[in-house]
Amino acid sequence: MDDSRFDGTEVLVLQHLLEDGPGHLGVWLDTQGVRWRVLCTEAGDAYPASVRGLKALAVLGGAWSANDYRRSLRQAEALIREADALGMPVIGHCLGGQLMARAFGGRVETLAVPEIGWLPMRHSGSAAARGWLGETPVATLYQWHYDSFVGLPPGAELIAGSAACPHQSFVLRQHLAMQFHIEITQRKVEDWIAVPGEAYAPACQAHPQTVQTPEAMREGTRQHLAASTALAEHIYGRWRERWLR
Repeated sequence: MDDSRFDGTEVLVLQHLLEDGPGHLGVWLDTQGVRWRVLCTEAGDAYPASVRGLKALAVLGGAWSANDYRRSLRQAEALIREADALGMPVIGHCLGGQLMARAFGGRVETLAVPEIGWLPMRHSGSAAARGWLGETPVATLYQWHYDSFVGLPPGAELIAGSAACPHQSFVLRQHLAMQFHIEITQRKVEDWIAVPGEAYAPACQAHPQTVQTPEAMREGTRQHLAASTALAEHIYGRWRERWLR
């Protein structure tokens, strides 16, 4: 890379907002002994001009829309495309997955029904779905989104969906885009419940089947976080296999 901040860095993590940090992704990277760096645009960090020299790129979520006109979002998309050209695997979480869809020619729109809380998702059962998401077809995972990638990029394979959000995850070449928050931790759940944003209360009232109360989210965390974390480690392991090839 052309930036001395990244000497020796193997993985770059792009963070958009202060409240949406790496979560379990950071824990996993540390456990694996990976040299990684996170840059948060809301904290004033500048994204690099290039990802050349890295092994992998991760893009986190955030309350912004992928369609917002923000320089950092367009720069993230450019870095995603460069990573693809270099054969570098990219993994995207929620907003990060939406940016991947846009970067590769897909479309992001606001859903008729938002998803917030611990909700079931089913994978397609294809070889790619089983490889990335495991043999168990249904998982209860954490969601917090109003938008989604409703149009997949050319050549992408849809590997998972839910009733309210048919496009939960896609694969394209060496990349994985996710609408769900596989990096979730108990701390992140509590942080988001504490400051849920103006849209949350009306969404909770209008869509009780897919937008959970804080109490339901806390109970869901007790029931489902361990399995979600195990799946996160599986997913991150498959991602790492692609950067070690």
